[in-house]
Amino acid sequence: MEEIDHYIVLGLVTGEEGSKLTEKEISTAYRKKAIELHPDKNLNDPDAPAKFQKLRVSYEILKDPKARKEFDDLLRVRREKKVRDKQFDAKRRRMMSDLEERERASFVDPEKKARDEEEAIMKKLAEEIARIKASLAKKPVFEKEERRENVGGVALDKSKVLKVSWEKGDSEYSASRLRELFEEFGDVEDVVIKGPKKKSSCSSALVVMGSKEDAVAATGVMIGDLSNPLLVLPLEPTKPMPSVRAQAPVERDEAPMGNVVGAGFQAFEDSVLDKLRKAAEKQKTNKKET
Repeated sequence: MEEIDHYIVLGLVTGEEGSKLTEKEISTAYRKKAIELHPDKNLNDPDAPAKFQKLRVSYEILKDPKARKEFDDLLRVRREKKVRDKQFDAKRRRMMSDLEERERASFVDPEKKARDEEEAIMKKLAEEIARIKASLAKKPVFEKEERRENVGGVALDKSKVLKVSWEKGDSEYSASRLRELFEEFGDVEDVVIKGPKKKSSCSSALVVMGSKEDAVAATGVMIGDLSNPLLVLPLEPTKPMPSVRAQAPVERDEAPMGNVVGAGFQAFEDSVLDKLRKAAEKQKTNKKET
């Protein structure tokens, strides 16, 4: 079996310290690595899917209590073997007399016992890994970015996710540009540009902030570039709002929060984006006149 340290694959400490890590610490480390190694973000790397699959296997092993125990036992046996190797160096072994060898033969050889234990653990671990890989084979290696509801297999806290929209045109926003803008309000964990819709007049993205507070701070405040303003709304609005047909025109700069879905939300987006664009053009005109 290839000697893979699954803690190191996830960027964690290994050994006795690794065995004390909590499930939350392991999940957090996996999420960060999954964002970094996701094939959608490494399109020029032909080995990206294989690296991502290796990361998933290591995570599944450490997440599974039974498999993790077998792996921790294997690491323990290997550590103990290294200690014994330091105590009995090659020179002392060569100087042992035949009598000492016969005396040793009458007792249980600690090294043989350790080897047998290691082989038994490795066999059990191989069975657990085969079981986990078989279950993973039934799942897709990765999902397309525009259809994800999670990042790297870890469920998102939707309270810290923002839906960002803007008008289609020459002045489009890239993921790196959106990240740069929203980092003014806190950590940005991920930016996902959603696939374009044929009948829609606007483009959109999901911005995953570091916390719910960071998301709230950016809502209704971030407007982006004046040439193409942004509409920023929480992914899960909490305040009820009447339907778009019965709603009075919005005269405030701050976008209302509500549970608008489907065609109604599209109409709402188009309406607000149009107001933002006109306000930006008016602001630019006023600056030129002054």
